[in-house]
Amino acid sequence: MRFGQRPIRREIILNSVGSFEIIEEYPSDKYLPSYLIRAEHETLVFHIQIATDVAFENIRIVTAYVPDPGKWSEDFRVRR
Repeated sequence: MRFGQRPIRREIILNSVGSFEIIEEYPSDKYLPSYLIRAEHETLVFHIQIATDVAFENIRIVTAYVPDPGKWSEDFRVRR
């Protein structure tokens, strides 16, 4: 976790599954193909990076964070 940032709790991630939207794809990531997902929970908008392990049929959460408004569009879908 980056200094000064609060972690996004597991419950928030699980309760926001219905809002998941893939905004970037990294098919050639070093270990596993991964995706950047935009998610919403109540008034919170956050990003989750996941790695997909197709061989073992599972998804791994790499990180979850609140995006920096200076680096993303107003709706947090496109990098500036």
